[in-house]
Amino acid sequence: MKNLKDVSFIILFLLNTCLSCSTLNKKQMIHPDDRVSLADPFILLHEDVYYAYGTHSNEGIEVFTSNDLKTWRKAEKLALHRDDSYGEKWFWAPEVYLVNGKFYMYYSAQEHMCVAVSDSPLGPFKQTVQKPMLENEKNIDNSLFIDDNGTPYLFFDRFNDGLNIWVAELEPDLMTIKTETLHPCIHVSQEWEEVWPRVNEGAFVIKRNGVYYMTYSANSYESPFYGIGCATATDIMGEWTKYPHNPVLQKPGNLVGVGHSSMFTDKKGSLRIVFHAHRDASSIHPRDMYISKVGFREVNGENQLYIDDNYETPILIK
Repeated sequence: MKNLKDVSFIILFLLNTCLSCSTLNKKQMIHPDDRVSLADPFILLHEDVYYAYGTHSNEGIEVFTSNDLKTWRKAEKLALHRDDSYGEKWFWAPEVYLVNGKFYMYYSAQEHMCVAVSDSPLGPFKQTVQKPMLENEKNIDNSLFIDDNGTPYLFFDRFNDGLNIWVAELEPDLMTIKTETLHPCIHVSQEWEEVWPRVNEGAFVIKRNGVYYMTYSANSYESPFYGIGCATATDIMGEWTKYPHNPVLQKPGNLVGVGHSSMFTDKKGSLRIVFHAHRDASSIHPRDMYISKVGFREVNGENQLYIDDNYETPILIK
């Protein structure tokens, strides 16, 4: 009996090992052409459907849809066409929000911030007045945040110290920046951010228990050391403090060039994060979309945001 028990244990161990290897290999064996090629990705959940937007097309902004975050289909038409926007090229980092029955897309075009509006998350999004939100300087990566009291803010990158992150209030139209409220948030200040070159970009902000949490990316997007950091504040127009243990995500698994993230809540109410990574260790483009989980844990009496290293790879259905 003892020998039989030993044999049974060995068989179960081998079966579990094979299953684990099979799962790992399946994850690693996803063909590059079957990935969702979106950089600077953003996911919107609307009426039980997920919509993904990102940087990829030279003609404007693409949109993909999914019911489960695992398999995605590309829409036949662009969500935003360059004919309906300021700028001729470089359509980057779109984010889409439903406010008062309208969908607002915040994005960059030709290194200027823009906002377009649509009645549908699929578009067509159109920029009524085709000019940048700030006309006299280059800015990118504009991200909307509406506080508990209804005040709208715009976080974005300025080119006045490398790339660094600022915030400003918006007028009720959600398009006009109150320039008198421009306020600096963070700039390159930690050793891990100084690989190449001076970049803090791609801010995304959530609020939890009175604390503002900002995820951001540092280093050039071309660098394999591109990564995600986190900073917090209790006053949105006050001082932002970076985690001393940053980055919170960099080179998970076999991914490199990980960054420009945004967060969203899935159908189960769990907080998720979507980000891009290089195509592989030797090729940057096209960058692909990945999804992971976000959580909070108490450290020295403080709730700290963390990102799960166990990312998921969305699959494109053709």
